[in-house]
Amino acid sequence: MYRILIIDDEEDIRFSLRGILEDEGYEVLEAESGEEGLTKLKDCDFVFLDIWLPGKDGLEILQEILKFNSDLPVVMISGHGTIETAVKAIKLGAYDFIEKPLSLEKVLLVVQKGLEIGRLRKENRELRAKISASRVQEITGKSPKIRQLKKLIAQVAPTDTWVLITGENGTGKEIVARSIHNQSKRANYPLIAVNCAAIPEELIESELFGHEKGAFTGALEAKKGKFELAHKGTLFLDEIGDMSLKTQAKILRILQEQCFERVGGSKTIQVDVRVIAATNKDLEEEIKKGNFRQDLYFRLKVFPLEVPPLRERKEDIPLLIEEFVNFLSQEHNFKPLKFSSEALSLLQEYSWPGNVRELKNFIERMYILYAGKIVGSEDLPGEIRGGSSFQEQDFWEAFPADFKEARSNFERLFLEKSLQKFKGNISEMSRNIGLERTYLYRKLKNYNLID
Repeated sequence: MYRILIIDDEEDIRFSLRGILEDEGYEVLEAESGEEGLTKLKDCDFVFLDIWLPGKDGLEILQEILKFNSDLPVVMISGHGTIETAVKAIKLGAYDFIEKPLSLEKVLLVVQKGLEIGRLRKENRELRAKISASRVQEITGKSPKIRQLKKLIAQVAPTDTWVLITGENGTGKEIVARSIHNQSKRANYPLIAVNCAAIPEELIESELFGHEKGAFTGALEAKKGKFELAHKGTLFLDEIGDMSLKTQAKILRILQEQCFERVGGSKTIQVDVRVIAATNKDLEEEIKKGNFRQDLYFRLKVFPLEVPPLRERKEDIPLLIEEFVNFLSQEHNFKPLKFSSEALSLLQEYSWPGNVRELKNFIERMYILYAGKIVGSEDLPGEIRGGSSFQEQDFWEAFPADFKEARSNFERLFLEKSLQKFKGNISEMSRNIGLERTYLYRKLKNYNLID
C-alpha cells in the first residue's frame, strides 16, 4: 500500500485530499506544518506540500524533503500561486504544481504518475548502485599473498566445491566470493548474498528458506527464500559465525540434502546451489565455546581461503589508492586527487586496523577535504603521521558547527573505533556498547563501515 503525506495548514484541504486518496486505497498521513511533516517522511511514497505554511514556507520544506529523499515525488499546492513560484518549485525539484481548488481528476492523475516516477527513480538508483558495486569484482594487488590467493581462486572457481573464506573485517571477503562466482560455470546465474549477522533471529529462517502465505503474522503472500533464489547459482553466506545453533542445524540438513520446505509449508523444494561462506571469527575457537557446530564447520570447509589483512600486503596500498581515486573521480565527478611520495610512504607504514574498507573510507574523506590538490604528509591525520590520533585542536577543526552533523561524525568515529577494538565481531561489539545487534548492523552499514 502506498503511503501519501499531506502537509497543509488548512484542515478542509487535508480532509478533502484524505477522502479522495483513501477511497483509492492509499494510506494517508497529515501534518499541519512543514516542521511536523519532516518528522513523518519515513516510508512515504508521495507528498502534497502547501506553499504557504506557518513557520518555514513550502519551498524551504521542499528542499529539506529532497535532502532526506531525492527520489520522493513532491507536488506543491497553492491557492494563490504565481507562474514564478511554480517555476521556482519545479527548479528546486518538485514533481508538479497544482492550484486550489483541487480537481479530483487532477489529484488522482498526478498521484498515479508521481508514484510511477518515484518507483522508476528508486529502481534507477538501485540499478546504478548495483553497477557501481559490480565494477569492483576482482582483488587488487600484486603482493605474494594476493598472487597466491588469486591462484587458488582460479583453481577452485571452475569446480562446484564449497568454499570457506576467512579473514578480518574489511579485508574484502565478499569480493573474493564474487570473484569465485564470476570465474565459475555458474556465472550466468545469480549470486545471492546473505549477511547472517544482519537478519534478526526470528526472521532468518524465512529469509533463507522462504515462507507460505499466512505462515506467520505479516506473511500476506508467499515468498521465495535465498536458497530458492540462488538455484543453479551461488549462495554467499557472509558472517556465518553469527548464525544461531538452531539455524545452523537446519542449514546443515539443507546443505547435505539440497532440499527444504518453506516456513509454513509442506512441499519439498529441491535446489542446485553452490555455497560460499565467510566469517571473521575463528570457527575452531567458536566450536570449543559451543557457539558453532563442528559438523557444519567441516561441511563448509571443503576448500578454505584466507584473505590477508592489509598490514601483511603493504606493497598493494599504492595500487588500492589508485583504484579508489579513479573510482571516486568517475563515480562522483570529483577533481583529481594525488598524494606526495612522503604521504604514500606514511600510508604504507600505517597498520590499517580496518583493512581495505578503512583505506577506502580514508580516500573518500581526503577527497572531501583536498579534491584537486596534492595531499602532503602534513595533511594526513595524526595517527597515520605517527603522532597521537587525538589532538584538541584537530578535534575541534574536524567537527562542524552544526550539531546534527557533529553528532553524526562522532557516532561514525565511535563505531569505527569500536569495530576495530572488537576485531569486527558485531555480536561482541553489540553486547559491549549496548546496542541491539540488528540495529547496530544497520548503523554500521549506513556509515559504510561494513559491506
